[in-house]
Amino acid sequence: MTIRTDDVWVIGGGVIGLTSAIALAEDGRRVRVVSREPAGGTTSAVAGGLCWPYRIQPYERAVQWSVRSFQVLAELARRPEETGARMVTGTMASASVPDAAGEGHRAPQEPGNGVEDGLAAWYAAVPGLRRAHREELLDGCASGWRARTPLVDMPAHLRYLERRLTAAGGTVERRTLTSLEEAGRAADLVVNCSGLGARDLVPDPDVHPVQGQLVIVANPGIEEWFVSAETGAADTTYLLPQPYGLVLGGTAREHAWSREPDPAVAQAIVARCARYFPELAGARVREHKVGLRPARPAVRLAAERLSGGAVCVHNYGHGGAGVTVAWGCADEVLRTVREIEAGGHQ
Repeated sequence: MTIRTDDVWVIGGGVIGLTSAIALAEDGRRVRVVSREPAGGTTSAVAGGLCWPYRIQPYERAVQWSVRSFQVLAELARRPEETGARMVTGTMASASVPDAAGEGHRAPQEPGNGVEDGLAAWYAAVPGLRRAHREELLDGCASGWRARTPLVDMPAHLRYLERRLTAAGGTVERRTLTSLEEAGRAADLVVNCSGLGARDLVPDPDVHPVQGQLVIVANPGIEEWFVSAETGAADTTYLLPQPYGLVLGGTAREHAWSREPDPAVAQAIVARCARYFPELAGARVREHKVGLRPARPAVRLAAERLSGGAVCVHNYGHGGAGVTVAWGCADEVLRTVREIEAGGHQ
């Protein structure tokens, strides 16, 4: 059966769906993004926006995707007003003593994962990444890394992505799909970027939420990002200075489905951040946010033929690293589609 790949439906209007759609549209295809939520209503809009691989597997592939995204976002950061991306210096800190394997030969530990091996590519992608000097560490931090990385204002970035997609001839449609086959009846090629929705749409029971709660406060003058997250911790501490306020976090609660902010959790988040930055104890709260990260034992980025004959390229399960890996995954989606065109998928 011949597959027409010039007409594509992309399911999902978050950062994964929009970047995949852009890669395909800018390669000359007619692309329609189908999403039940507007971009501002997706999980991506709640994300803190720090470019750093977090809670995602397989980790080595995620690092490769992250390197590509770092390059793209660093270029977009030249136009922050337009793209929502900026380059910001910060510290990835730990309360534990660093590994003795030698300074400068290992990349920083991925928070919440504990994987350090095989990160040379990520290390090389972050210009100037280095171990923090003792005097640069806050009280309570035994070690850390200093880096200048993209920090993305996600609501602004999603608006930029939609404009870029439209400029490439793509369209966005608000619509709720009941199955992948429904999309396959409209287009021979479907790209499934449905995130947490893949649990029901595929259906894929391996997809589950990792709840993250944030507190947005008026920024008292903090200009650098700061993260302190121990391996596997359900509670983390981070501060991300955004144009709309200082983002304080956070949580990583497996299989928690509620999108309602918990006042006690919010209070604990502010207290954790205030231990490092005492001026935050009385900061004015602007907003509370809760997002559900679309987690999976491993990202699913692969093609399969649907029962009706259409081909579906899956691209979901990115956990807490959607913005970090989005452009790298979009490139892989495009490569996969080209392989399909060349007859590489039966």
